[in-house]
Amino acid sequence: MQKALTPPLLATTKDIGAEAPECCLATGVVLPNLTHPAQVATLSLPELHKLAQEIRTEIITTTSRNGGHVGPSLGVVELTLAMLAEFNPEQDKIIWDVGHQAYAYKLLTGRKDQFHTLRQLGGISGFPRREESPYDHFGVGHSSTSISSGLGMAVARDMKGEKHHVVSVIGDGALTAGLAFEGMNQVGARGRPFIVILNDNEMSISKNVGALSLFMSRNLSARWVRRVKKEVEGFLKSMPGIGEDLYEIARRSKHSFKNFFTPGILFEALNFNYIGAVDGHDIEALQKVLRLAKTLEKPVLVHVLTQKGKGFAPAEASPEAFHGVGRFDPETGTMETGPTQPESYTAVFGKTLCALAEQDPRVVAITAAMPAGTGLSQFAQQFPDRFFDVGICEQHALTFAAGLATQGFKPFVCVYSTFMQRAYDQIVHDVCVQNLPVTLCLDRAGLVGEDGATHHGVFDISFLRHIPNMAMVAPKNEQELRHALATALAHNGPFALRYPRGAGTGTQPEPLQPLPLGEAEWLEEHNGGIALLALGNCVAPTLQAAQSLHEEGIYCSVINARWIKPLPENDLKKIAATHDKVLIVEEHSLAGGFSSAVLEFFADAALPCVPLVDRIGLPDAFVEHGSAMKLRELHGLHAQGIAQRIRQLAAKIPTGCNATE
Repeated sequence: MQKALTPPLLATTKDIGAEAPECCLATGVVLPNLTHPAQVATLSLPELHKLAQEIRTEIITTTSRNGGHVGPSLGVVELTLAMLAEFNPEQDKIIWDVGHQAYAYKLLTGRKDQFHTLRQLGGISGFPRREESPYDHFGVGHSSTSISSGLGMAVARDMKGEKHHVVSVIGDGALTAGLAFEGMNQVGARGRPFIVILNDNEMSISKNVGALSLFMSRNLSARWVRRVKKEVEGFLKSMPGIGEDLYEIARRSKHSFKNFFTPGILFEALNFNYIGAVDGHDIEALQKVLRLAKTLEKPVLVHVLTQKGKGFAPAEASPEAFHGVGRFDPETGTMETGPTQPESYTAVFGKTLCALAEQDPRVVAITAAMPAGTGLSQFAQQFPDRFFDVGICEQHALTFAAGLATQGFKPFVCVYSTFMQRAYDQIVHDVCVQNLPVTLCLDRAGLVGEDGATHHGVFDISFLRHIPNMAMVAPKNEQELRHALATALAHNGPFALRYPRGAGTGTQPEPLQPLPLGEAEWLEEHNGGIALLALGNCVAPTLQAAQSLHEEGIYCSVINARWIKPLPENDLKKIAATHDKVLIVEEHSLAGGFSSAVLEFFADAALPCVPLVDRIGLPDAFVEHGSAMKLRELHGLHAQGIAQRIRQLAAKIPTGCNATE
């Protein structure tokens, strides 16, 4: 009786017909000698393995000092080498989705000498940027854009009569977003050459969720799959005369048993030629399948299985913890901890929402693939039936929340400020037009630091404050955040609250009570002179700046604005009536931000006197990467910078009815 074959899920060099190398180079170095990405194609297999080790060492060493996305980049080292070995970096277009896994690519495309500046002010970005390198073909930072952008490049290629390859590398988490499938749908409909590499590590930031993720992660080594597969293969081979031929036809057919039980059936339905799954850490196997993909004159999806954090034991053991990190010990992986700090705004938010949920069964929490990042892990444990992680699908999250709200629930949608931009139409059309009580919890509002322009949450005020029915608040500290959450629960309409990344100010919890709608808080009051109107996390440095100027004889009123919408109009009228100058401070784009709203009010309110207005915020430009502290210093959003602007404003002579007689 013949023994039925049961090939493993991963295609390795042994399965393809070549033996894996027994060793790599024992001496010498490879990375320092590379001056051009095309040189990767000239390396032997042992040299490629040696290079992979050197790249991992460089990534771990640099990120241990600078922080960064360790796990994602360690997981694609071999894939990066295989792509550069098989594709022409001078002609072919390699597009990374999200881009936080592109560290190895940066090292090999002319930036190894600058790699030590990764994510530092004035250094190279942690994401691909077209301005940074001709090999970065599309700037990224948010997920699921690689297929659509790559398709644009492929269509341009065909229109110009060119012949190069376009390769989009997308992670399994990013593939849950509708944008990715919108792109794939058009790619399949065109039927022209296009390569998608699916980097499947079963985890984006948090563990992937949803039916698609379950389908992708289907375990073909399960006992029942092996048994049924063995029985079918044995039956085919047992047929006299034609058994072996039938088995080979079934094995090779796109309608084979393998594709029926793997994601191949899904991608074949979208008119992709599916190849996989391939061991993403087997360089030779990767080269062989990429070489095959290049020969197919139609859309191809190469399914690559990788391990996040590969080659660094702490990251392998805790891939979520090492997705994006601060400084750590490169030997042990132990995270550096500075002086003991108060709880973060995110942690306070999560605890407070749990407390509200205990009291009110209508409270529901929704996030888009970031339960830990948004502080909802405890909520998910305490209230599993009221917690929903929808994957990287911000648009769906908002419309899903709107549907819940129509049925009497109070959904809290918890998303980083920068990612909420992706759901703008749903906020307008599905939430605000219907005046539904959905709360937008905008974590990481303001400057977030080293992740740079794609991640700073500095546009949320400008794209939310003008929407009818929306209320919006920015608490000055973590205690006011608690009160703002209670306010959101009590509010019967759309509500947004923005709060920063990092530690709070150390305030002690007090009984929750809703904040008075549209009412500011006067922290210091001095009639005449300058009023300092500060928002959110700018309140503390503004108060510090004001108090530091007392010894210079400069006394300012300090007002915690709190409300972006409705504006604290009575307080603004009081400022106009009692002060001849006002300085507005916000950690947001000045264009369309809070200070713009105040200026609009002064222009439209027909007040008898309007003060001379100065404002500190962020310019009409994308803020680069760097530590949040240094960025605040650069833009004058720290106590010393605010104090200097107060001195400059104090020296100005106001005009009009508020001029000092």
